Amino acid sequence: MKHIVALQNLVTPWSDGLEPSDAELDAIEWEMPLIEADVELLDAEIAVLDRAPSELDERRIRRARRKVLNAHRTLTNRAAAASMPGGAA
Repeated sequence: MKHIVALQNLVTPWSDGLEPSDAELDAIEWEMPLIEADVELLDAEIAVLDRAPSELDERRIRRARRKVLNAHRTLTNRAAAASMPGGAA
């Protein structure tokens, strides 16, 4: 009987590089308003998965969708302004 063993290193070797870098943390911080808006929308949608949404539920979902769109627009505008020479948008 032959034993099958891995002869290679681990796919993700244990190293000091497991923590997010400063650049990754900055990117997360940059996108945090959009992430929070997405979570709020998911919460609103999950709340009505097993029942018919009431008028208040529908308002909450619409408000959350607007918040996601607003956060996405703001993030896109900030990214465009950052990429423009001289910072003008």
